Amino acid sequence: MTRPTTYVLVHGAWHDGRSWDRVAPLLTARGHRVFAPSLTGHGDKAHLLGPDVGLATHTEDVVDLILEHDLNDIVLVGHSYAGMVISGAANRIPERLSRLVYLDAMVPAHGENAIDVMPLTKVMIDGAAGSAQPWRIPPLPELAAPLGLFGVTDPDDIAWLRGTLTDESVLCFQQPVEMDNPAQAAVPRTHILCVGNGPEGVIRRSIPALQPNGEPSHVHTLDTGHDAMITRPAELAALLLENT
Repeated sequence: MTRPTTYVLVHGAWHDGRSWDRVAPLLTARGHRVFAPSLTGHGDKAHLLGPDVGLATHTEDVVDLILEHDLNDIVLVGHSYAGMVISGAANRIPERLSRLVYLDAMVPAHGENAIDVMPLTKVMIDGAAGSAQPWRIPPLPELAAPLGLFGVTDPDDIAWLRGTLTDESVLCFQQPVEMDNPAQAAVPRTHILCVGNGPEGVIRRSIPALQPNGEPSHVHTLDTGHDAMITRPAELAALLLENT
């Protein structure tokens, strides 16, 4: 029997831990342990959102969860913005991780912030600057078909997803990630790219041919929109199980 794996699933900007509700049961049904926390300012922690909530806050959220439950041999999965979060967490506790999985995620280098990785983020920050609360960025709007809301196009799914979304603090996109611990480079990486319809102007940074540990990069694709955990949960769970 395959040894159970511990998965920590980290949601992206504006989302919360419920975004993994369709994936987590598929992993636990195979005997694995799953944690899908909501980061500060989201889900059951939405009331904690403030201008001082940033990437460092969210990195601490993940590290604290892992240490509180004394988790080891973790597959740490980050969706979208959470690529920044899991990178920072790997810098703090690399010895507890067996793999990082970047799901259609930002892939930073040491000292970069979300604006460096995805310049479009600066447009959202500038858009919020003229509002009554310039430190907070509302969720992206639903786009015309076939783009939908974060790539979700089913009307019922859109209605559900919209009810889970909350604003993001500008500081989350401005704070640089720390990746200066040499041990974090040894953690294997897997990249899963969503290659379905996407909005114009979103430029994806190419995945380097080699991982930081010198091994060839592991890159997989899903023919779906950005929120694959909602639109293609079975296929995503299968990729996680096959590659971890």
